[in-house]
Amino acid sequence: MKKSIITKTLITSVSFFALFAPSQASAQLIPQPWVSVGSKDGDTTYAVGARAFNLGVEVGNGPDGATGVDVLKFVNLPVISPYVGVGLYSQDKGVAVSGGVQVGATKNVFVGAGYNSVRGFNGQLGIRF
Repeated sequence: MKKSIITKTLITSVSFFALFAPSQASAQLIPQPWVSVGSKDGDTTYAVGARAFNLGVEVGNGPDGATGVDVLKFVNLPVISPYVGVGLYSQDKGVAVSGGVQVGATKNVFVGAGYNSVRGFNGQLGIRF
């Protein structure tokens, strides 16, 4: 019984440490911009975004001329960077939630895929300086 509790506590502690560990001192000072193209209900959607210090902002255009801004929070893992976000859109679309992942394709290029409740599924292409 005690071994099970110690194991669960250890796994939980390591997980929280990995999630909330401070970033390296050489944090990126230059934002990583990207463009995004997607589809929702047969309409093409567009967005541009930028990321710095594991926070991001994305400005997008959705169906029926809805425009809005999403604020994103990234989890910086070695190869991939998943994110979640929340945004506000016009044309009575209201609050949007989003999530996705960005993956480093090369040293200076990354690709991603995501979903936004207003703009639908999208693909992303960005650069690192």
